[in-house]
Amino acid sequence: MQLEGKVAIITGAARGIGREAALLFAREGARVAIADSDEQAGLHTAEEINHGGGDAYYVQVNVANSESVQNMVQQVLNKFDTIDILINNAGITRDGFLVKMAEENFDLVVDVNLKGVFNCTKAVAPIMIEKGWGKVINTSSVVGIYGNIGQTNYSATKAGVIGLTKTWARELGLKGIRVNAVAPGFIETEMTGTVPDKVLQAFRLKTPLGRLGQPADIANAYLFLASAEADFINGVVLSVDGGLVL
Repeated sequence: MQLEGKVAIITGAARGIGREAALLFAREGARVAIADSDEQAGLHTAEEINHGGGDAYYVQVNVANSESVQNMVQQVLNKFDTIDILINNAGITRDGFLVKMAEENFDLVVDVNLKGVFNCTKAVAPIMIEKGWGKVINTSSVVGIYGNIGQTNYSATKAGVIGLTKTWARELGLKGIRVNAVAPGFIETEMTGTVPDKVLQAFRLKTPLGRLGQPADIANAYLFLASAEADFINGVVLSVDGGLVL
């Protein structure tokens, strides 16, 4: 029960890594706000947690829209009274080579993956500042560190998330708020389900551990950074990639 008594918002928690994190956080005693644009999947995740004896609440949000985010935060406060942990997990891809990438696909990925992190953290930070305590965990990516062919927009946003993380760690650290990032490698989720098998196999061969990651691998990293065991960790980018970037 590492998170007993804590309230956590997890964006993009309806499925994939976010869902796995929500289930884990609930098992560890947190009250969890499932913040996602997919109402049906979000309600299903919350229902699964509640039926298992946890305490979860689904709230619909478009992280790219500041008004939607403010409304989401207010709903969480109305339900749980406070916010201790924010996991900025929501993200999308619209892959393509630079010369073929449509401007709207670049803008959409930036709006969700980068501006969404800004919107959510800006909305939650005053609550944490008033408490004098908080944990913000941002989801970057291995491609935000090293780049990736065909992911101009995604790589740029994930690199930007690292910049936000290090800046906010400096700004908010004296307020008792730790801001860190997790940089997943290639994880088996719906997002990688569209990647050709030969490409995934190539990543397996490049990874020293010989496999792709599982959502639980990232959820466990979130848990560590959210727990008291990481109270003196601030401004770190934790790569969880099986050694892919060695």
